[in-house]
Amino acid sequence: MKNIYGLTLEEMEQVFLNFGSKKFHAQQLFSWLYEKRVESFDAVTNIKKELLEVLEKDYSIQRFSIVDIQEDVDVCKYLFELFDGEHIEAVLMKHDYGNSVCISSQVGCNMGCKFCESGRRKKVRNLETYEMVLQLLMIEKVLGERISHVVVMGIGEPFDNYDHLLSFFKIINHPKGFAIGARHITVSTCGIVPKILEFGDFPLQINLAISLHAPNNSIRNQIMPINQAYPLETLISAIKEYLVKTNRRVTFEYILLNGINDSISCAEELAQLLRNINCYVNLIPYNETNNLDFKRTNTVQIMRFYDILKKNNINVTIRREFGSNISAACGQLRSKKEEL
Repeated sequence: MKNIYGLTLEEMEQVFLNFGSKKFHAQQLFSWLYEKRVESFDAVTNIKKELLEVLEKDYSIQRFSIVDIQEDVDVCKYLFELFDGEHIEAVLMKHDYGNSVCISSQVGCNMGCKFCESGRRKKVRNLETYEMVLQLLMIEKVLGERISHVVVMGIGEPFDNYDHLLSFFKIINHPKGFAIGARHITVSTCGIVPKILEFGDFPLQINLAISLHAPNNSIRNQIMPINQAYPLETLISAIKEYLVKTNRRVTFEYILLNGINDSISCAEELAQLLRNINCYVNLIPYNETNNLDFKRTNTVQIMRFYDILKKNNINVTIRREFGSNISAACGQLRSKKEEL
C-alpha cells in the first residue's frame, strides 16, 4: 500500500480524477494533511466518506515512529524507525532566523566519504518521498513550532535519490503544503555531475551546496571516492554551467580535517580554485566519532584558514557548532542504535 504523504498535489489530483472525482477534492485533502495536520482520513469532513473509503484501499495515512530524541543547546536530534525496521535521523537546529531541519534522503549511503559516519554503513535503500515528508511533519508536531528552513544533508546522497527528492521539494514548497520558500531549502551533493546539470533546469529556486572538502584531486581522491568518477575539473565545470543556467550562488562545504586538508597551502589552493565563481564557502569544524580516525582541526588553524580565504576575496563563514554533547555527527545516532 502507498502512503498518502508521498503524493505531490498534482499527483493527488490525478488520483482523484482516476477515481472519477474532481481535482478540487485533492486540493481539499492536501489542505487537511498539511494545513490542518489531520492524522486520519476519518477527520476529513468535506469529502464524501465513500470517496475516502475508495482512497483508503490504496493509500495509508500512517506515520512511522520516533524511537530516540537527543537534545543539546539549540539542537535536537531525532532517530526514526521506519516501517521496515530501518533507522534514519534528522536534526533540528534553532537559529535567530527560525527553525532549520536537516533531513535524511537514504537509509545509509554508498558514496563512501572516508570521514563520514553515514558512509561507513552502506546504503540499504532510497527513502520514499513520504519518508522525507514525515521527518518534517513529525518534528513539527513534537516541537509545536513551524519549521522555516530545510536542508537535505543528512544520511544519504540526495542526488542518488533524485526523483523522490524533487517530489519532496514540491510538497514542502507548495503554499498549501509546508509553504517553505524555495530559497529556504538547500540540497547538498558530494558531486554527482549529471544531476547537478539536470538540477539547473528544476523550476524551483532551491539552494545548491557542494560537499567539496579538498582543494585538489590528490586529497579529494583520498577522502571522497566520487572524485574518481567526477574529478574537480569536471565538477567545477558543471558548477559553472549550473551558475549560467540559474544565476544562483552555490555553497561549497569544507570540513576541516586535522593534517589532511587544513594547511595554509590548502587554503591558498582553495581560494585559487574558487576564484571568480559566484559562491561562498562554509568551513565546518569536524565532529569526531569513535569509529573513524579523523580529528578536528584546532580553532587557531581554522581561523588561519578562514583569514586566507577572506584575504583572497572568497565569501566564507565558519559553521556554528551544534550538538557537542550528543551524537552530533551525521549518521552517528543510527549507527549506535543498529550496532548495539
